[in-house]
Amino acid sequence: MDIKIFSTNEEYKALESFLATRLYEFNAAATGVSDAQYLGLQIEGAGNEVVAGVAGHTWCNTCFLGYVWVSERERGKGYGKRLLEAAEQEARKRGCGNIVLSTHSFQAPRFYERMGFEKSAEVAGHPVGHSNIWFTKALVNGP
Repeated sequence: MDIKIFSTNEEYKALESFLATRLYEFNAAATGVSDAQYLGLQIEGAGNEVVAGVAGHTWCNTCFLGYVWVSERERGKGYGKRLLEAAEQEARKRGCGNIVLSTHSFQAPRFYERMGFEKSAEVAGHPVGHSNIWFTKALVNGP
């Protein structure tokens, strides 16, 4: 059997979707938990363009945020805070007890710390000259 290397976005996206589905099926069978749901939130500016957004999923008592982004021209206006607070609220509604995300050292680690996240791991040299930092935040249900 040959290894096929994908070089187009369409091929990659199809493979990524296929693999994500297979891994979820395995994980759900192994844990007995099949409650996964996508989680996406966005803030739109004039003309309905997305100026900030969060994308991830919830599964097995955890909210994973894979992407958190605020347009450079819109930073400092509280959009990131609003989005994370809304994601936390939705995660709680879905029964999640924690949130997990990663950021690079040159992105927003101090922002996440201000939002109550704690560093749980750091991978030095990813990318070269920087690090990939994993954060977690315990969610407290109730007022």
